[in-house]
Amino acid sequence: MKKNGEIAFEESSGNIFADLGLDDADELLTRAKLGHSVRMILVKKKLKQREIGSLLEIKQPEVSNLMNGRYTLFSPERLFGFLNKLDRKVRAQVSKRRKKEPLQEVVLA
Repeated sequence: MKKNGEIAFEESSGNIFADLGLDDADELLTRAKLGHSVRMILVKKKLKQREIGSLLEIKQPEVSNLMNGRYTLFSPERLFGFLNKLDRKVRAQVSKRRKKEPLQEVVLA
């Protein structure tokens, strides 16, 4: 949409779920980041779905959901468990929240 010959846009807050006005935006972003991390590790390992299911101890439909980005179907705790099974350390840090910072944040190392 153009306004006075310029393209109008709105800068993202950094959380697409908050930008969409969803109530649980911080948790949805956390799940998305964790799930994406799990998926990227699995893609890099070039595992077949059967191998992923065996490694993560989940059934094929759940493997499909995970690999197709349906991360909201998995709790953050379950995604932490998948990361542990993939030999990844998960560290939680509690700190004072600054103004306008998200309540939850996932930092990938």
